[in-house]
Amino acid sequence: MNNGETKKFVIAIARGYGSGGKLIGSLLSEKLGIQLIDRNLLSMASVQSGISEDMFAMTDEKVRKRFYDFRDDKKFDYDVIPPESAGFLSDKNLFNWEARVLLELALVEPFIVIGRAADFVLKHTRHCFSVNIQADYEDCVKEISERMYVSEEEAAQMVNKNDKYRAEFYKTYTGQEWNNITNYDMCLNTSKLSRRKCVDIIINAAQTKFGFSVMHD
Repeated sequence: MNNGETKKFVIAIARGYGSGGKLIGSLLSEKLGIQLIDRNLLSMASVQSGISEDMFAMTDEKVRKRFYDFRDDKKFDYDVIPPESAGFLSDKNLFNWEARVLLELALVEPFIVIGRAADFVLKHTRHCFSVNIQADYEDCVKEISERMYVSEEEAAQMVNKNDKYRAEFYKTYTGQEWNNITNYDMCLNTSKLSRRKCVDIIINAAQTKFGFSVMHD
């Protein structure tokens, strides 16, 4: 790699609800000085597609059951379709627009991305490191209860619901299981490791995979 060339890489984070995965993404973004892609992906896809951001929000890591379920498609592609097409506002096309934004961005700059099946979308890009961050169920419930100021019973329902949405979303668009460890370069349990320790581990592992430093020169 030439010294003057911008290092292009992606760290894709899948995370359980309440595991601290989003915080780890933020800490990575801050330490590496690169962009964090999370819900801002919705506005980026909206600008490119001309579709309302509200439409993207309706399918954000969820699957709308009333729409066509294409998990059985023999081949899935990322081709977007024009506005005059009947499926322009379909879940599949909305996902494709988000995937297109990520794929194009990976060509020009390094970034961290949270969720959105990004590990699958970007797995064939030149430098992508994927990590699945989870925590013990009881710790996830406690985290959500304290963060959202709700009872542990309510927090448990929130954890169950959000993890179910994420698993269904991942299965729909990848055909694979969200928590299958073989889908990722690394899996971490924040019940066993601090968030900041996870950041250091991810950086070291990503550098080992890429063969270059991801830190500022």
